[in-house]
Amino acid sequence: MYNYQRNQSAESEIANSKGYACDVSKEEDIKAAVKAITEDLGPIDCLIYNAGSGVWKSWDQIPVADFEKGFQTNVSGLLVATQQIVPQMLSRGSGGQIMITGATASMRGKPFTTGFAPHKGAQRLLAQALARDLGPKGVHVGLFIIDGQVGTPDQTEDKKLNPTHVAETYWHVANQPKSCWSFETEVRPSVENW
Repeated sequence: MYNYQRNQSAESEIANSKGYACDVSKEEDIKAAVKAITEDLGPIDCLIYNAGSGVWKSWDQIPVADFEKGFQTNVSGLLVATQQIVPQMLSRGSGGQIMITGATASMRGKPFTTGFAPHKGAQRLLAQALARDLGPKGVHVGLFIIDGQVGTPDQTEDKKLNPTHVAETYWHVANQPKSCWSFETEVRPSVENW
């Protein structure tokens, strides 16, 4: 049985936070982390699934184990986290949010994204299926297509995505009124060549 560990680094860097270590490629880790979080903090109202994994090699150079790890992280982990958290949301009848970090690679494959695009594409389809099922039940599922490198909160140039601004975008989508929910939101710096 997995024994979760508190992430002291996250707690020391972010005021009023609690950190939980979790390998999302392992079902037992997710179950243990969700259990610990709900015991410590109460019911989970919002799941932000920001885990990602990929291999940046051509198709003929990717070890199958690494390829499968990408599916475990990007797709299976999302499924397990949703299975653990959403039933609680539904039983409370107060709705909730699932906000998922996707990627431009989910929309097209390129030779150098062979070990990433299939995982993000499958994640996008899973997110779409979740949104179609859970939306009418009051749970807002949003997918964010992140297109560009993420910089730092104190950056002064606009060549990279500022993580504070990305977080604000997630916040705005998560708090949309039910009459105007977004599913897929593309986020990129203004100078990104897309």
